[in-house]
Amino acid sequence: MITSVKNEKVKNWRKLHNRKERTKAGTFLIEGFHLIEEAIKSNWDVLEIILQEDVSLPAWKCDAPTVEVAENVFQHISQTKTPQGIAAVVRMKNSHEINGNLYLLLDRIQDPGNLGTIIRTADAAGFDAVMLGEGTVDLYNDKVIRATQGSLFHIPIIQESLPTEINKLKQEGFRIWASALTNSKDFHTLKPTSKVALILGNEGAGIEGTILELADEIVKIPIYGKAESLNVSIAAGILMYHLKG
Repeated sequence: MITSVKNEKVKNWRKLHNRKERTKAGTFLIEGFHLIEEAIKSNWDVLEIILQEDVSLPAWKCDAPTVEVAENVFQHISQTKTPQGIAAVVRMKNSHEINGNLYLLLDRIQDPGNLGTIIRTADAAGFDAVMLGEGTVDLYNDKVIRATQGSLFHIPIIQESLPTEINKLKQEGFRIWASALTNSKDFHTLKPTSKVALILGNEGAGIEGTILELADEIVKIPIYGKAESLNVSIAAGILMYHLKG
């Protein structure tokens, strides 16, 4: 059992709190029984399970080695307020091969909770893939992972240049919908075609101008009360369910 926070393994786990170190290692940390179970069930490559002393390992079918650690060590690597005493190191996956008719494109989403909730909703709404453009918060940020509630492991997520991907999608017969307030139509007045890619933009600035220009349809969600706008994750949910029809 590892009892010292100065242990090399512990230092390497702790480094995974940092985006640069995660990218360098090609791995990330997840915490909690539910997330680990979802990663295993979805056939992601779980490299190592970290188990706090006195915490029992469920009967998962997983070949990854288990490393037992003292409570102080687990607290040192944990990023949650009330840790469950179980974590895992998982290999990153960038799904380049994606198929389907409904894609979600995200331009510079900054809030980890928003990104995680949007991914979870895309999974629930039956979207086929999510594309993260440059300037979007790191997919493997611990707050993003927790907010996805495991959906990170269910739906292909790729990180690409959106203008390049949009041009490819157009060649494949996709209609591009963008959510914005200017020169827009109420979303429910438009009937979705069979292949649609939906773009949502930054919480404050919206979709970057050069990306917005590539849209076939600019849509908005009408505001009936006094609120100035909707949270981007709520807007994403409304539009995705409309497109799913």
